[in-house]
Formats: sequence, structure tokens, C-alpha cells
Amino acid sequence: MYQLSQIYLLSLLIFSLTGCSGIHYYQQAVTGQMTLLWDRTPIEDVLDDPATDEALQQKLNLAIKARQFAGDNLALPVDGTFSSYVELNRPYVVYNLVIAPRFSLAPQQWCYPVIGCQAYRGFFHLEDAQEEMSGYPSDEYDRFIGGGSAYSTLGWFDDPLHSGFTNLPDDRMVALIFHELAHKVVYVDGDTTFNESFATTVELEGLKRWLIAEGQPETYSHAKVRWQRRRDTIQLVEQTSEQLNRLYQATDTLPEQTLMARKQALLEALKTDYAALETRWGEPGPLGGLVDQADNAIIGLLKQYNGDVPAFQQLLKDSNGDFLVFFEKVRALAELDAEPRRQQLDNLRSRQTEPAEVMIRPDA
Repeated sequence: MYQLSQIYLLSLLIFSLTGCSGIHYYQQAVTGQMTLLWDRTPIEDVLDDPATDEALQQKLNLAIKARQFAGDNLALPVDGTFSSYVELNRPYVVYNLVIAPRFSLAPQQWCYPVIGCQAYRGFFHLEDAQEEMSGYPSDEYDRFIGGGSAYSTLGWFDDPLHSGFTNLPDDRMVALIFHELAHKVVYVDGDTTFNESFATTVELEGLKRWLIAEGQPETYSHAKVRWQRRRDTIQLVEQTSEQLNRLYQATDTLPEQTLMARKQALLEALKTDYAALETRWGEPGPLGGLVDQADNAIIGLLKQYNGDVPAFQQLLKDSNGDFLVFFEKVRALAELDAEPRRQQLDNLRSRQTEPAEVMIRPDA
């Protein structure tokens, strides 16, 4: 009955959008979400099915433990989220399109009913994302399509676990569960960096506490090494971002050819410096091949997920590590207008005395 009520809500939504521009986009979004709802099976039933292979059983049992931990130890609103499972027929559940002008790191904003504006546009099928991207000429925009392992409906529906989760390594799957549940705590219309940085902060601290509680010191040690490498990488991206922003301030005074040449030089320097980091580490870094595609869209995407992480980590520290207190402080920030909220986040960031742990998420 509950599944039918959720699908009824989706039907009402699509009919309410028939007069809007971009009706094809909303049709694919609603159809994709409806398909997930129809196809989901309670995890208990999947576990009871003799045809379920051992690897999937292990992942589902791990997800059950992670959900319990999220509610009991991280104060996250679990409810019915991730209590069902869907086997996808594609590698990613969604494909996110990010668009940025050639000489700006400010990504294109898309606005939607109910959830407001976001700095990316999600599609359930790659072909639809590519068709949308074709409307933004490559000589005017930097464009990127990234496969997303998960997304949140912000509590409107009981989001299912799916193979986009279970195909990940154990620690990444657990971290992603924490990240997506965090989106149910607070959401600010039009501030993607706030929303994603908050969820990343919960993800990082949640994973740290999970690994310690599970008695996995070796995995925790490896995770700390990865976090340090992510810090080094994001510092490099931030440095490039600041240099690009200074360059783009001269768009009214410098010829376009000069702007493009200097932009490319900065991006090449990013690739060179990142390659030096990988040489020092002795293995590929967290960006993988993404750095070879680096442009305004990709740098903007990375900043969305990490830009305010230091501020939120300081706020969690101010809350003595108590997630309930932390969430109340975050909700208070969310109630502020954009400018005073930004001022408070900048103040928190300036007070952070320990280096921030960051999450690279090119697939989100």
C-alpha cells in the first residue's frame, strides 16, 4: 500500500508538470524513479531467496548493519530507507550533467519543483544526459557527465539500496549509505555546496566511527592514508581554482585567445602537479583519469562536494562530536539567508586548526 501511495505521488507530480518547459526531462525522471519503486524487493526477501549469491548476501547484511549503526550512533533518520533492494541493468543509477561557462567556475543552475535549484542535472539514462549536453556548445561551455552511484529523494520516498551500492568496496558502500541518509537531515534550496559538503562531513566522520566500532584497524589505517591523499588533492584543486578565478576576473580586459591560453596553462600545471603526487604515492590517486579531463565543470563539481567540509568539521567539533547537537546547529545555518550563512561558514572554516578530511566523488 505504501509503495502504491508513493507511486501515486509521482503520478500527481508528472501531471502537475505538463505545462512546464522541459517536459521530457521530468518524464524521464519520474519514469526512472517509478521503475525503481516498482522493482524494489524487501532485503529480507532477497536474503531468503536461495538464488541470491553469497557475495550479494554479504553486502546486504553489511547494509543492514550500516543502517542500524547510522540510526543508533549517528542520529541519522533511517526510517524505511535502504530497506529494499534493486538490481540495476546499468553501471550507475543516474548520470549527472555539470555545465560551466568557459571562463567561470560557477556551474549552471537548474531549478525543479519541490527540491529547488541544483548545480547539476540528473538523468537515468546516459543518452538523455548526452542529448541535454548537446544543447551547450563545447566552444562556449565546459561540460561533464559523471555516473552517480546513488542519489537521495530527501525522504519523499523510501530510497532502495541497489547494485550501484553493492558493487562498491565495503567501506565505500557504508560511507555512501551515511552520505545519502545525511541528505534527509537538512537541505538548502540552491546551495549545492552546503548540501553536499554537509553530507560529506557526515560520511567521513561516520565511516571513521564505523571502522573503529567494527574493530578494523587495518582498514581504518588505509582509510587515513586515502583521506590524506584526498586532502593533498583538494588543496591542489583549490589552488588551481583560486588561480582560475583571478584569471576570469579579467574577462573584460584580456582578449579571448589570451584567456584561453592562460586557462589551459593552469590546467596543464594541475595535471603536472597531480602526476607528481601520484609519483610520490607510488600508485594512482583519488581522481584517477578525471584529472586529464579537468576543466571548469569538473573543478566546480569537486568544490561542491568539499568546499564547506572544513567549516562543517569545525562545527561538529564545536558540538563535541554530538551529532544531535551538530544537526541542530546545521539546521540553524540552513535557516539563514545566503549571505549571512556564507559568512558563518567562512568564520567556521577560518577557525579550523586541523586539516580537513575530504571526499573525492567524481562519480556523483
